[in-house]
Amino acid sequence: MKLTLKIWRQKSSNEKGAFVSYPMDNVDPEMSMLECLDVLNETLILSGEIPVAFEHDCREGICGSCGFVINGVAHGPERGTTACQLTMRHFKDGDEVTIEPWRAEAFPLIKDLVVNRRALDHIIEAGGYISVSTGQAPGGNDILVGKESAEESMDAAACIGCGACVAACPNASAALFTGAKITHLGTLPQGEPERERRALSMVAQMNAEAFGNCTSIGECTGACPKEIPLDVIANMNRDYICASFKRREELPTPVAPAVQRA
Repeated sequence: MKLTLKIWRQKSSNEKGAFVSYPMDNVDPEMSMLECLDVLNETLILSGEIPVAFEHDCREGICGSCGFVINGVAHGPERGTTACQLTMRHFKDGDEVTIEPWRAEAFPLIKDLVVNRRALDHIIEAGGYISVSTGQAPGGNDILVGKESAEESMDAAACIGCGACVAACPNASAALFTGAKITHLGTLPQGEPERERRALSMVAQMNAEAFGNCTSIGECTGACPKEIPLDVIANMNRDYICASFKRREELPTPVAPAVQRA
């Protein structure tokens, strides 16, 4: 099949970028999007041109590093699919496929399709760790976990931190990502001791980064390759509000200054 890849090329964040079209013949429909870019880069290298820079690692839809926008949709037109899992058979012969990086202030561009997603790492770092006693490994049934809690936690833990939710959101919000991380740990009894501190710290870090506010549009869950539900945002808001009220109650009551009479 024949395709034209219209790719955003930009040498660095300090230089202007532009779309460049690359006609491709004999594209195997069973190629993944990344394999198609590999073939294009081989052609560019042989002709003495600079190859297209893009991120990748596992190529199995696990690591989340392959994210970019395809035809205006994060990770492409197929739901629940990462860019590395998207095959070229989902496009028609003769199509023009537009490929561009994540568009969000929190993800500054590095080169071509590569952006800096360190802001997501900062949110995870703010969450800290789960407190556990050192020594001998505990028994598997020492802490019982209910089926509903386990399933909710595992669904949230499926988040791979690709940033598609941020790229798809009109506000560039990271609420789905942050909510998934908070729900993942806070739902389990092992994460209960730090639940309030974790919610306060992670939300504060999210607000400190260049992310927008969540207005419950829902584009994030539609673009998420792991289909993380919007429920995690509700969990995040609940934990944050409850922790904020408790902290306010723990603060000492201010004493009114004495009034001096003439």
